[in-house]
Amino acid sequence: MHSSSPSSVTANGSDSKKQRLDESPPSRVLHIRKLPNEVSETEVIALGLPFGKVTNILMLKGKNQAFLELGTEEAAITMVNYYIAVTPQVRNTPVFIQYSNHKELKTDSALNQRAQAVLQAVSAVQDGSSPSSDTGVLDLAPPPSPVLRIIIDNMFYPVTLDVLQQIFSKFGTVMKIITFTKNNQFQALLQFSDPVNAQQAKLSLDGQNIYNSCCTLRIDFSKLVSLNVKYNNDKSRDYTRPDLPAGDGDSGSKDHSSLLGTPSGALASYSSGGGYSSSLSLSQGGGAISPLSAAAAAAAAAGRVALSGSGVSGVLLASNLNDEMVTPQSLFTLFGVYGDVQRVKILYNKKDSALIQLSDGNQAQLAMSHLNGQKVFGKVMRVTLSKHQTVALPREGLDDQLLTKDFSGSPLHRFKKPGSKNFQNIFPPSATLHLSNIPEGVTEEDLHLLFSNNGGTVKAFKFFQDHKMALIQMSSAEEAIQGLMDLHNYDMGANHHLKVSFSKSTI
Repeated sequence: MHSSSPSSVTANGSDSKKQRLDESPPSRVLHIRKLPNEVSETEVIALGLPFGKVTNILMLKGKNQAFLELGTEEAAITMVNYYIAVTPQVRNTPVFIQYSNHKELKTDSALNQRAQAVLQAVSAVQDGSSPSSDTGVLDLAPPPSPVLRIIIDNMFYPVTLDVLQQIFSKFGTVMKIITFTKNNQFQALLQFSDPVNAQQAKLSLDGQNIYNSCCTLRIDFSKLVSLNVKYNNDKSRDYTRPDLPAGDGDSGSKDHSSLLGTPSGALASYSSGGGYSSSLSLSQGGGAISPLSAAAAAAAAAGRVALSGSGVSGVLLASNLNDEMVTPQSLFTLFGVYGDVQRVKILYNKKDSALIQLSDGNQAQLAMSHLNGQKVFGKVMRVTLSKHQTVALPREGLDDQLLTKDFSGSPLHRFKKPGSKNFQNIFPPSATLHLSNIPEGVTEEDLHLLFSNNGGTVKAFKFFQDHKMALIQMSSAEEAIQGLMDLHNYDMGANHHLKVSFSKSTI
């Protein structure tokens, strides 16, 4: 007999469901197996919502399983009995539901914060009412309107009308979208065919990031119940009326999403049903899309680069460099903020230019969009995609000037580990640097001195509570770039190497 504890469960769906149900006595905790990849908490909670209040959830993403705790054992029994007659499905995939051996779920609140936030949102919609004992069924508060007002915070990358349509059409038919800028913030009004779809989209997406750690969605119901769209262009669209004019000198309703590449390209997973959740940074695991590629796609949507999916070369050409100062190591450190640099070659006949090879085209796009036009060693650096597919290493003994360096085995790659925290901390160069891995006993004065020694001026400084991390503000982004190149991985003693990255904060 298999217990249904996370460690010993077997997910071989061949045995009959009935037989498995008999193995554990009824419990208000249910064990759900065979979930599709990249499923979100909201979708799992939705299985239990019709039967009563859902009080806790634990997702086992790697095992495609989840535990769902209902408010009462009766609600759980009703749910299990119902799903014996009707096969439960998530994303058109049959899933298996059985009683768990656990009588309640104890979850680590720090690890489970997202799930708790989703539960709170669901509870709020349930209007604070408790399950009625006779039916065990809850009515959600009726949604006020099919129109959502969407505000986008932390908009480091442009968000287009097409990107919004791709994300929100997950929840139902999107009929109309109007985008505009108000109080220096990008906003949109989006109308679904049905208010219930608007409610589901708001529940699932409010507070989520479109791209990794930026472009946060803030969603409310609009007071309008219908939108009036006059033109089909890149600012407004009525999907029910393709005959509308484009307005003054606009490009018409051409499909901007073609900039987002082929199905192998970054944002295709929104429309492929294969896991918008990872695009929305709900999971950092190896989902349908890497966060870096979403960011690269965003840069492409802005028209900065034409992204042709994953076929883009991972090699960049940096030019107008200060040939007296630049080294392969300094370029490795700077470009390494945005991707894992494999090789760097300073050109023998043109020492103000260098080729930088990153792990893939998406990392190259991201580095280019952030570093092109930045001042490095006193000169404005130009960064473009190279026509080279790789950077060749010189033959043994021929590189006497040490212009080429292979970094493929470097322990300093920031993005080697899937789901690394570094994916959430990719910011454009700014005057403020984030320092971490500071050993005990190092004072503010020590760090002031360290960052002033390379010619910079420290404007402000702030330790985090535990003194292992700090923010340090230089007088310009150029000085911060210099500080990062010089001092990232600096040996602070006590077996601590300083970690330096750009911060989005100011002090």
